[in-house]
Amino acid sequence: MTDVFADVGHMLRELRPAQPVYCIYPQRYRTWTTSFVQGFPGRVLYAVKANDDPGIIRLLYESGVRHFDCASLPEVARVAELLPDATCYFMVPVRLRGAAAAAQQKYGVRHFVIDHAEGIAALAKEIDMPGSVIFARMAVHHESAMSDLSAKFGAPPATIPSLIEAIAATGAEPALAFNVGSAVTDPEAYRYAISVAAGVMQTLPRKLRLVDIGGGFAMPYPGFPVPPISEYFAAVREAMTALPLSEDGEILCEPGRALAAPGLTAVVEVLMRKDDRLFINDGVYGIFWELRLKGHDRYPAAAYRDGRPLAGKQREFRLYGPTCDNIDVLPGAVGLPADIRAGDYIEFSRIGAYSLSGRSNFNGHYSDTIVTIEAD
Repeated sequence: MTDVFADVGHMLRELRPAQPVYCIYPQRYRTWTTSFVQGFPGRVLYAVKANDDPGIIRLLYESGVRHFDCASLPEVARVAELLPDATCYFMVPVRLRGAAAAAQQKYGVRHFVIDHAEGIAALAKEIDMPGSVIFARMAVHHESAMSDLSAKFGAPPATIPSLIEAIAATGAEPALAFNVGSAVTDPEAYRYAISVAAGVMQTLPRKLRLVDIGGGFAMPYPGFPVPPISEYFAAVREAMTALPLSEDGEILCEPGRALAAPGLTAVVEVLMRKDDRLFINDGVYGIFWELRLKGHDRYPAAAYRDGRPLAGKQREFRLYGPTCDNIDVLPGAVGLPADIRAGDYIEFSRIGAYSLSGRSNFNGHYSDTIVTIEAD
């Protein structure tokens, strides 16, 4: 259980924290997740890698997510032990030896993915193929994605029919999966990828029941505008009509960022000010590590002094983390009150994706203080 506060101001006045504090806003998660699950025209799997905090996983479940995309046995175990009624999918084409067997035997996992013939043989040595669903992952990428998720995994479209037939020959149910990329900024990417999938499926001697279109649904950040999520859903809904699915067919998606981002904030302290440079107690080796990748370069930010919002004329600041490393600097300038000073705090919003799950203890800097904020 985490400590609960009415709002960030109350938390700051009570704790006066010297370490970063990560704030879960349950109502933000509930509102957004419910809307996402109701709006997507298919089955929603949460990609646990985006944020594996137990409290957040429970909130997503309470808000309608019943299926979880796991990329390792520990992720499977975490979800299964927290939520015995949830369905886990082991959706990574290459696994540690014995992981698939443990996932099926201990946690009842039935859904797996491969992208190469060797992957089929490897799975068959560990799991019962009859009764399992095996996705063949296809490589497909769109230029609007900030990261090419087909660079490492995914078989060329021309080879998918032979993989599908090889899966069927084992007694498993074959299915199709792809991931057009991470932080996709143009809904057209889904129309394109689904059209490629439709072309492949039309050559198959059998109709598939399940097609997993991956994740990639982008979130807006300062300086990084993206279309509303409804436009992504509309593109998917329109394109999926071309898929030759079986009568009971269904599409799946694997959002990570789109579900994890909205409801978590990070509250950090300003340690020192040097003109337009602020030194804070978290950085790119901690909660901000994702900013080193292509995409957005900052988060929405608000300042606090003495536990109350700090307003006034703004100027842009460069922010530096607490470690001794010279690269520990946030890439984007952040607009904050011009008179901000040491001892003030900054709350960064929409930081729930790829933050807690990737932070390190480099230089001994690490905070695990997570609280709940009742305000919405």
